[in-house]
Amino acid sequence: MSLSIYNKVNLNEPAPLSVVIPTYKREQVLLDTIEYLTLQEPVPAEILIMDQTPKHVSVTSHKLAQYEKTGKIRWIRLSKPSIPHAMNLGLKLSKQAIVLFLDDDIVPCKILIKSHLIAHIQNKHNIVAGRVLQRGEKVYINRKNAPFRFSSNRHQFVSEVMGGNFSVKRELAIDLGGFDENFIDVAYRFEAEFCERALKSGEKIFYEPAASIRHLKTYSGGTRSFGHHLTTLKHSHSIGAYYYILQSKRKKNRLFRILWRPLYALKSRFYLKHPWWIPISLISELRGFYEAAKLKTKGPKYLHPL
Repeated sequence: MSLSIYNKVNLNEPAPLSVVIPTYKREQVLLDTIEYLTLQEPVPAEILIMDQTPKHVSVTSHKLAQYEKTGKIRWIRLSKPSIPHAMNLGLKLSKQAIVLFLDDDIVPCKILIKSHLIAHIQNKHNIVAGRVLQRGEKVYINRKNAPFRFSSNRHQFVSEVMGGNFSVKRELAIDLGGFDENFIDVAYRFEAEFCERALKSGEKIFYEPAASIRHLKTYSGGTRSFGHHLTTLKHSHSIGAYYYILQSKRKKNRLFRILWRPLYALKSRFYLKHPWWIPISLISELRGFYEAAKLKTKGPKYLHPL
């Protein structure tokens, strides 16, 4: 994309875009993320911090209160952790036509806001997936017909987004029902289910590599609060995988995908070196399927009935 196109964005005015950041048990890294966003050109019109942390350390609470007092953020405190619920509430409370969802532990590129804005306003896309570089990951040179990765360098239409860096027209997201709050705990695959509904409605998802973040994958807080998926009896990770399979409109090979899931979960070098964790992982998978099946019988929990 040429520099002349970027120059059409007025850097002196706040971008007509709301940033929504669900956060849970994050301290300094959350403050750093907010600081990075306040240095963007243009700055977003508003930053909504959907805070699910029971109690911050005093330094963090004081700083967040300062940010709120000076109008840098809107600090919304929630009593129960749920990524989809926090995002749905963010959609409801956002005052701008475009909503950008970001993780709470990122380093954004200097033109993150600008790139999302251009993709929506000038290039007329309704759903935009940004680039996500994980810790230590380099940009992937995505040649034609090569498999897509979210570290890709090439503009293209894709079938999914990553929840930590994507933007959507607010009214469209609400019309689609927002995000299914049956994706509990780490909410694994909630983005895929949302994207499936969007694609079925006739929408397209555009991947904009210029809208790039580096995801720090901070070791404490966030989804890491629910334990490591390789070494836990908890079903926090597996439940989303099974619920997505059961809820998905793609019924073809559903039984195979359910049976394949435990084997896929065990396809890790970790288990070759630590085979005693395999029974634990299988129990976690069984618990995840059982809980997902119960959620499926209740029906999806969207922002509003479709």
